[in-house]
Amino acid sequence: QVQLVESGGGLVQTGGSLRLSCVVSGLDFSNWSMGWFRQAPGKEREFVVSINRIGTTTYYADSVKGRFTASKDNAKNTVYLEMNNLKPEDTAVYYCATFSSVGWYRTTRERDFASWGQGTQVTVSS
Repeated sequence: QVQLVESGGGLVQTGGSLRLSCVVSGLDFSNWSMGWFRQAPGKEREFVVSINRIGTTTYYADSVKGRFTASKDNAKNTVYLEMNNLKPEDTAVYYCATFSSVGWYRTTRERDFASWGQGTQVTVSS
């Protein structure tokens, strides 16, 4: 059974930083590309970033480009999301997810991701 557990969320002021972690079990993590999504109150879940299985290629949403950085540590079965210069509009529940197939390609669609974590809350105060 595939399990994803996010952590690292919290309350931070505008301009602050947070690092989210997502530990994955139940699959050969090194073979799978990953993604991060977020869902703000009253809004649909949206794509944030994806990263290929070896962590060398990333694809960011325009809204976070230059501020967020995804990385992948296959030795620790963990994918990270470093978030800098946070803004109130970044407030959301953040989810990690596995690609639904082996490989990586540019996609923002939820249906291209199979397993999801329970999410971690990020709140940015103004």
